[in-house]
Amino acid sequence: MTTPGIHRSNEPADVPDELREARATIDNIDAALVHLLAERFRCTKRVGVLKARLELPPSDPSREERQVARLRALAEDAGLDPVFAEKFLKFIVEEVIRHHEDIAGTIANGGDVNARAGA
Repeated sequence: MTTPGIHRSNEPADVPDELREARATIDNIDAALVHLLAERFRCTKRVGVLKARLELPPSDPSREERQVARLRALAEDAGLDPVFAEKFLKFIVEEVIRHHEDIAGTIANGGDVNARAGA
């Protein structure tokens, strides 16, 4: 389901064409990022369910360390500040861990993780 008008911000008529085009590209990239993050969280939800069923902890510090190193290298290769990339990953991982904790609690209490909001 898509909401009309959310994929691109409406620019006033007095915005120069070159600026309008650059902003339209940014809007497209932002939309793609949101969709990629949504897909990532669908995958991490599946991981959270597996961890809970296997009684594994929500956090995996050794994997997180490997992911930070990998993302920093990818950022460097892409010309992106690796410190920023690490902060961005840390923000996402903290949210994933919070979701995994919620999933573990739901499963431990006999609940259905698919009945949760945002499932």
